Amino acid sequence: MRALFVAGAHTDVGKTYVGCVLLTAARTRGLRVAAFKPVVSGVDAADWVDSDPGRLLAAMGQPLTDETLQGVSPLRFAAPLSPPMAARREGADLRLGTLADLCRQALARAQADLMLVEGAGGVMSPLAEDGLNLDLMAALGLPVLLVGGSYLGSMSHNLTALQVVRARGLAVEALVVSQDADPSAPDFAETLADLRRFSSGTPVVGAARNAQAWAADLL
Repeated sequence: MRALFVAGAHTDVGKTYVGCVLLTAARTRGLRVAAFKPVVSGVDAADWVDSDPGRLLAAMGQPLTDETLQGVSPLRFAAPLSPPMAARREGADLRLGTLADLCRQALARAQADLMLVEGAGGVMSPLAEDGLNLDLMAALGLPVLLVGGSYLGSMSHNLTALQVVRARGLAVEALVVSQDADPSAPDFAETLADLRRFSSGTPVVGAARNAQAWAADLL
């Protein structure tokens, strides 16, 4: 089984979107897929279909039931804050070891050709009381699919995240750059070219808006 950790260079740069497109492309090729997002915040327990776990389930072709929701994202919190902040508001003590154990269990039981493990927030965002997304990534040791944006200022965010992940000894499969919807954002093609010039050999894949053919380059 090929397993990847989908990490963000920043918050709200399209991690789940990229993961869903990749899962869909893999299924189109006849591959078995699985996804796991151990913790997610900002989820309405009564209306979660369009949440990150709901979108992942749809991309996997699984029914949207409470049981499948629990299977893809076992720890869910309502407040739209970092997971440890959201957990505190519900009296929960979120720990890195718990998240790592949940991920290892999901990896062990998965029967898939491709499995994605997705973080929450950016690489350096707190994920638990005692750890960042980067700490979970290091604990699992999976190759990383880094997702970044193309907004003004994203160049620094993308390259900084890339360097931080590499410095932790993790392999980066690719940097996937989501095209920004803001018409005033920097030119997308030029942004990709600049990132490739400074990515030190890491493949840079452009996820253009309303296009999904780029996912084939990652399978």
